[in-house]
Amino acid sequence: MNYQQFNIKERELLKEGLIKKKSLRSIARDLGRSPSSLTREIKRNGRSGHYSPYMANQRAELKRQSRGRELRLKNDFIRERVVFGLKRGWSPEQISGRLLLETGGKISHEAIYQYIYHQINRNGWGMLKSGKEDLRPYLKRRHKRRIKKGLRGTQKMGRLQGKSIDLRPEIVSSRERLGDWEGDAMVSRQSQFGLNTLVERKSGYVLITKLQDSTSRETSAAAIRRLKVFPDHLRKTITWDNGKENAKISLIEKELGLDCYLAHAYHSWERGTNENTNGLIRWYLPKKTDFAKITEQEISNIEYVLNTRPRKRLGYKTPLEVLNQSVALHG
Repeated sequence: MNYQQFNIKERELLKEGLIKKKSLRSIARDLGRSPSSLTREIKRNGRSGHYSPYMANQRAELKRQSRGRELRLKNDFIRERVVFGLKRGWSPEQISGRLLLETGGKISHEAIYQYIYHQINRNGWGMLKSGKEDLRPYLKRRHKRRIKKGLRGTQKMGRLQGKSIDLRPEIVSSRERLGDWEGDAMVSRQSQFGLNTLVERKSGYVLITKLQDSTSRETSAAAIRRLKVFPDHLRKTITWDNGKENAKISLIEKELGLDCYLAHAYHSWERGTNENTNGLIRWYLPKKTDFAKITEQEISNIEYVLNTRPRKRLGYKTPLEVLNQSVALHG
């Protein structure tokens, strides 16, 4: 005879029998069950001498939904590639796309998320399962449980102090070409040191430079030094944050022959590529990190890792691959 799961009605009758202090054999006869089945049901779902039909039914439903899904990815090779990608800082979507590009193997990013959270009891709400690895810290947001994305609020507009983004050519917004950059500063609350970040809009290629004091002159000098090595077709425009550290951007225009534009104050979404990239950098250098203690080699390593991450909008090629291909074509 095949074993049948208890249903909610049977669990309620079991609870009622326990309240009336009936014997398990008597309750088992009423339910048409064996006494051993009742013993196991109470042992699984009884807490501190109390048995809750509702909680028992919820627990059984969760277990039923996850039955047969202990290994949520197809094979050891895919699981190893997923873990490898996560530990390199890749998102599940990037891992999925790169697998398809390199091997032709198909695995959805949703399956990867499910695999990550399946390592934890109660789908992320409980403790780490025995013998499993907690992969949640390798996700960019490090959420212990999956949550719905919220909406960003509106912000107050400020006054511009330079060439407005409103004057920027429309082709920059469309991302149809390479050579349009976004620039920003990342500050350290622990010291005067900061980081200058430059991101190419179409490819997502990032340049990270350590600054001693984040002054406008040092920021401009860093941008000139990093961009000077690129060919002219990869130096067309830069869109900057409207901050005091960008007061000397005219030096960049004069030295490199490109156009600089300032976003509206408090409109960070106008430099969305840069903002998102800074968020990725924060995964390696979280807030309260003292940039004075970060070596140039560490910064170089972070830059390399980000530039070799596959991107969905690039057909899961990497920013480095896209720029190298462009240089080869114009060479």
